[in-house]
Amino acid sequence: MSIDLQKIKQPFFIGVAGAGMSAIAQYLQGTGMQVSGSDRFFNEGKAGDIKTKLEAAGIRCFLQNGEGIHAGTDLVVASTAIEDTVVEIKKAKELNIPVIRRSELLALIAASKKTIAVGGTSGKSTTTGMLFDVLQYAGKQPSVISGAGLVSLIKKGEIGNAFVGHGDWLIIEADESDGSIVQYRPEIGLLLNIEKDHKELEALMSLFEIFKNNSRRFCVNQSNEHSRKLSVNSSNDFCVDGSCPGAGFQATGFSQEGFVISFNVNGQPFKIHILGRHNMENAVAATAAAALAGVSLEEAAAALENYEGIYRRSQILGEKNGIWVIDDFAHNPVKCAAAIRSCQPVSSKVVAWFQPHGYTPTKFLRREFVSEIANALRPQDEIWMSEIFYAGGTTTKDISAGDLINELKALGKNAYFVADRNNFLQEARGHLRPGTALLLMGARDPSLEQFSANIYGQL
Repeated sequence: MSIDLQKIKQPFFIGVAGAGMSAIAQYLQGTGMQVSGSDRFFNEGKAGDIKTKLEAAGIRCFLQNGEGIHAGTDLVVASTAIEDTVVEIKKAKELNIPVIRRSELLALIAASKKTIAVGGTSGKSTTTGMLFDVLQYAGKQPSVISGAGLVSLIKKGEIGNAFVGHGDWLIIEADESDGSIVQYRPEIGLLLNIEKDHKELEALMSLFEIFKNNSRRFCVNQSNEHSRKLSVNSSNDFCVDGSCPGAGFQATGFSQEGFVISFNVNGQPFKIHILGRHNMENAVAATAAAALAGVSLEEAAAALENYEGIYRRSQILGEKNGIWVIDDFAHNPVKCAAAIRSCQPVSSKVVAWFQPHGYTPTKFLRREFVSEIANALRPQDEIWMSEIFYAGGTTTKDISAGDLINELKALGKNAYFVADRNNFLQEARGHLRPGTALLLMGARDPSLEQFSANIYGQL
């Protein structure tokens, strides 16, 4: 199917409230199209303020019952979760309206701009946000389509995961979990890391190799044992552990004081109001990609000193009764371990709560979850888990978060299972004291933001 974006006037998005879909919908609305969409969360009344913000951007929102699709609709975009049996897909086909998936549309948009595609199994949203800030500070007037909201845009009342700039550059996240990363042919491909997540390493390496071959210029993290194998030109690459002397961008001198990290890139000092060594890695990645786009290290450092963060990525909710509360999107083993470690320099004790998502992903990564979390915990730290988030559909519920907790207990870790997360604070309250960092982790569940806010409010 050949789609000419220049001729599309009234696209309709099925699943428009999703992070990926809402971003593209806002982007197209910002380019002058008349966008509309539906979502099952509208039917269930669970969309939070996303519907209000979409409508404020000029996007018409409908229940997911087919009423929003009409003869004037000239393109229907469906998220990967939407099956062909959905009534709106059937209606689109009856009206001979072309139907494409989100990733196909994003590939078309990316082909129309000078695109920087950010790939890797961890850190994509944060690096995308940092890169947007750096290019914007440098006067490049970039556009962005992200998987998470930028706090700087959220403060303006927007969802924050999309922005239409007047320049040539577009920054996107390239997703490996659904294989769509192979559809992009970016001006600059940025590879952050490769770890087992969603797929086995062998399958991921194949996907990222295609990503490399499709990129006009390619930049990889040589500190990661898997991504360094795909290096094309080491002068474009970055390194954060001193083990790769050929990399063009070297980070040294990492330190964290409170909620601020400091380091140098090729001798240029950086200071960012954020937690964790992993975020130094994201910042150096953004700096390296920005350099390929013509931005100096000095400009990158100045931009990132004012970086305001990403929604639910090491997001500090505040401090109450001597307890700091941090909300984080961490959901795979490496991300959970990094989030725990990022809180340790600011606390005498970390109490981490995690809600795994999906029975199949949890079973697939069971060994890695136990190993990574166990290695991250100090003797005084604790890990709590509630039952696995179930989003619906057909699955075999043959694993429990309690199974992971039992394995962590067997390793001598302070591990606790509280099946119903609504009982978490009551059971954990006696474990919280001044100087504790309470870290709340999880993804995919749209109610997590409110859950974290409630925990903070009830401390």
